[in-house]
Amino acid sequence: MALESQAGALSPVMVFALVGALGVGAQWLAWRLRMPAIVLMLLAGLAVGPGLGLFDPARDIGPLMAPMVAIAVAIILFEGGLTLNLQSLRGAAEGVWRLVLIGAPVGWLGSTLALHYAAGLDWAIAAVFGGIMIVTGPTVIAPLLRQARLTRRPAQLLQWEAIVNDPVGALAAVLAFEVVLVLNTSETAVSAVWAMARGITLAVALGLAAGWGLSRTFREGKVPEFMKVPVLFAVLLGVFALSDRILHESGLLTVTVMGLYIANADLPSYAELRRFKEHATVLLVSGVFILLAASMDLEALALLDARAALFVAITILLVRPLTVLVSLIGTKLPLNERLLVAFTGPRGVVLVAVAGLFGERLVALGFEDAARLTPLAFALVAATVVLHGFSLRPMGQILGLAGQGTPGVIITGGSQFAASLGAALRALEVPVLISDPNRSRLRTAREAGLPTFFGDILSEAAEHGVEIMNFGRILAVSNNDAYNTLVATDLAPEFGRENVFQLKRAKQEHARHALPASLGGRNIAGDLGYYDLARRMTDGWKVRTTELTDSYTLEDWQGDNPDAIVLAEFGRAGALTFITGETTPKGASGNRLLALAPARNETPPRAKA
Repeated sequence: MALESQAGALSPVMVFALVGALGVGAQWLAWRLRMPAIVLMLLAGLAVGPGLGLFDPARDIGPLMAPMVAIAVAIILFEGGLTLNLQSLRGAAEGVWRLVLIGAPVGWLGSTLALHYAAGLDWAIAAVFGGIMIVTGPTVIAPLLRQARLTRRPAQLLQWEAIVNDPVGALAAVLAFEVVLVLNTSETAVSAVWAMARGITLAVALGLAAGWGLSRTFREGKVPEFMKVPVLFAVLLGVFALSDRILHESGLLTVTVMGLYIANADLPSYAELRRFKEHATVLLVSGVFILLAASMDLEALALLDARAALFVAITILLVRPLTVLVSLIGTKLPLNERLLVAFTGPRGVVLVAVAGLFGERLVALGFEDAARLTPLAFALVAATVVLHGFSLRPMGQILGLAGQGTPGVIITGGSQFAASLGAALRALEVPVLISDPNRSRLRTAREAGLPTFFGDILSEAAEHGVEIMNFGRILAVSNNDAYNTLVATDLAPEFGRENVFQLKRAKQEHARHALPASLGGRNIAGDLGYYDLARRMTDGWKVRTTELTDSYTLEDWQGDNPDAIVLAEFGRAGALTFITGETTPKGASGNRLLALAPARNETPPRAKA
């Protein structure tokens, strides 16, 4: 196969390889640099597209572009629906529904006015794009929330609003577009309204039916485990296409309703389904954004003028705050939570995708200004993501709604060792929580004044009773190797596998009794297991903190403490690093070592403890 199908054009295979490399590469680089990934994806797409001219989707993949984007957006919204577990709303439920039922129309009106008076768009185009602007980007807000570590309720408000309003915004755009179509064609208003009502009703019914059918089929074991994800994809594409056939863009509502039903069906395999969908969404979000950014041309970018900048500023500083504050009037939400939500409204890939779709259709109807929709969408996305990506955490800290300082540590398994390590971490001002479903094992920690959680850290009670956002690492140190492995495996996707640790598992005499090495987290405390640590604690060992200096180096400390086991290193900048078999202490001056040391090895006078 030739690398290029025609002069200057890439083959479809090269296109997929390029988009995948740029999209995933941008997300990885953003993770390393702690930057919003969508910013780097935007820059990458613009660089290979209008910048260098290496890739032009219209030229290289032509008619495949529109259906690829449509299917990707459908899968993204379905994955968003899978996160809508109604039981997790609780305290944020009233605010979420207000942001949807009141905020959506208020935001639509405000965005339409901003588009007409600030950006200078025709009323018809402004009404269509104003509907799309209701969406606030679930694929963007999720990584921002992980980075900001907000408290539960404002985080839930932002996440649920983004997920629920995505299909609502798309349908608002459909409604406005149908009105424009009626005014510019021979179609009657009555027939257009009837078609809309019928399409929305059927879309909701189809989504509920598909969700119910899949849930029942999976629960009754009529589909084997290895086929659940393929069946899910096939049904998803089928109902999306069927609903779209009845009413264009109603498929977005169908797949969201389908995901919502499955999320609340209490399926045993729900976690696996959702995790796979999250991985697929990472690929699709990056791919779609690269495609859309590369589709821009220099003429379209030239349409971004001072009026476009004014529109973006009014949307961020006036329309969004006004929408949220009006929606939350009369609620019990404190002012600091309202302000945080009011000034946080990042837009994402759905806005750009739907704007590009309707922009083309409005241009075909004779609205030349509709060509400005895609550049305006990109400008709004770039501005909001950059602004909120760098301001959300500082704003949350100022308002008292974000974790302060070093991310905390959750220790599962109450014991003398857990209490000693927790006390050492607390002395360094690192937040600590010790969890155990056995109240008696938490006695030592409670006597030491450490925060505790009586219950299973994997339970629903922990989900609602523990501010997970305040913690960045988890140590599983209970007396049950299987439970430690379960905790580490289950929470690795949320914390990151590099931040999940457990005690070394006991060696089994027979291979068939051993757990797979691919499960669990990284080992802490060297080769010691639970009972090894318990014996040492009984003998008077404890976790000690020692500060290294220019006159008392790591080598000096090791010479004075040959039997000690280094558990962690705390840097001068507040960085906490747990030591495993794969890492060693850096030993820089000013760093503090946390080590399990015997009673007879008291800290030398020259060391600062």
